[in-house]
Amino acid sequence: MEINNDIKKERFILAGVCRGLRDKLADTTEDSLKELEELVKTAGGEAAAVVVQNRPDIEAATYMGEGKLEEIKNAIESLDADSIVFDDELSPVQLRNISDMLGIKVLDRSMLILDIFAMRAKTSEGKLQVELAQLKYRLPRLRGFGTEMSRTGAGIGTRGPGETRLESDRRHIRRRISALEGEIDDLKKRRGLLRSRRRKDGVITAALVGYTNAGKSTLLNTLTGAGVFAEDKLFATLDPTSRGITLDDNRRILLVDTVGFIRKLPHHLVEAFKSTLEEAAASDLLLHVIDSSSDEAQEQIAVVESVLAEIGAAGKPVIGVFNKCDKVVSEPLLKGEFDRTVSISAKKQLNIDGLMKAIEETAPGRKQRITVLIPYSMGSEVSALHSSQKVISEEYTSEGTKMELLADSAAYERIKEYII
Repeated sequence: MEINNDIKKERFILAGVCRGLRDKLADTTEDSLKELEELVKTAGGEAAAVVVQNRPDIEAATYMGEGKLEEIKNAIESLDADSIVFDDELSPVQLRNISDMLGIKVLDRSMLILDIFAMRAKTSEGKLQVELAQLKYRLPRLRGFGTEMSRTGAGIGTRGPGETRLESDRRHIRRRISALEGEIDDLKKRRGLLRSRRRKDGVITAALVGYTNAGKSTLLNTLTGAGVFAEDKLFATLDPTSRGITLDDNRRILLVDTVGFIRKLPHHLVEAFKSTLEEAAASDLLLHVIDSSSDEAQEQIAVVESVLAEIGAAGKPVIGVFNKCDKVVSEPLLKGEFDRTVSISAKKQLNIDGLMKAIEETAPGRKQRITVLIPYSMGSEVSALHSSQKVISEEYTSEGTKMELLADSAAYERIKEYII
């Protein structure tokens, strides 16, 4: 007898209201629904159907209106649907009314993203941030979860702190939120000290930022051999990873991979992950990684630049890294706040030298090429230059050590009187 070990995937109806907004990133569009379907797949589910309603405003009590929800209710059984996910954030009233009317699990875009975050978080800090965001989001919506609140491990949307905790009284949840905020604040202070130490040691940091699935983790692996998990899914990596590289002029650059951005990312989610995104705000250079093969590349650039402005990372030197160039037939005319741009393929390792050159020319502390003659009485200076600067050539003469090197501003000031 053949045993079928396949686990049945949770089947979702995808629903949204198209309001015809000028800002397509804030509206339900064909592209946003494709992205919502990708989020469902990333969470381990599958799309059973897509329902879109065209109307000028979202209905305050039921999001779509009772007539459209009645149509969905009649279709649920024939579609064999387990759950429904909405392309916008639902209010507590909408969540409660829709749950009562449809009788199946109801999620919105924010809940789905948080569920993926809970699945992807590996470090203790990542898990703390996910739990905090989930508790803050669910606290005003406890009644809206209906029968789902009594289930433990009821599939997508229930990962994270656990339903038994959410069933406990609000005071307990608020105490837990306060405790989590304290722990995250301690970690934030610790990271601040590490950043101060890096600045004191002259370490330059470059943050990899970009839309989710643009290829940031693959690029980090290509540049550093970091071995970071990279997959063709949204939010494949959540926890930030730091790895160092050395430029040709001997400058040390610390590359920091950050969580990917996404459209309709609610403010409270940005707030929850601000401590992670602080690495971008505190960096010396931003590498804005763009999936240049995407039809939505320009819109994705706008999303990233909007979030960067919100976290205080605007105005930094930015290299636009147009990734996946091997999939592009013709060079796209993409605009952004870039100091310079470079086209690469992180996966195929195309034009990585061009990217390294761009980093070298854009990162602060660029070194200048000089030739010096250091007296033999200053042998310690020769040793110091070897350890901290890029020495191109060295020759011993009757008057001292002749060196051609790439010197940073501090070394230049120290030895400028010996320049020949």
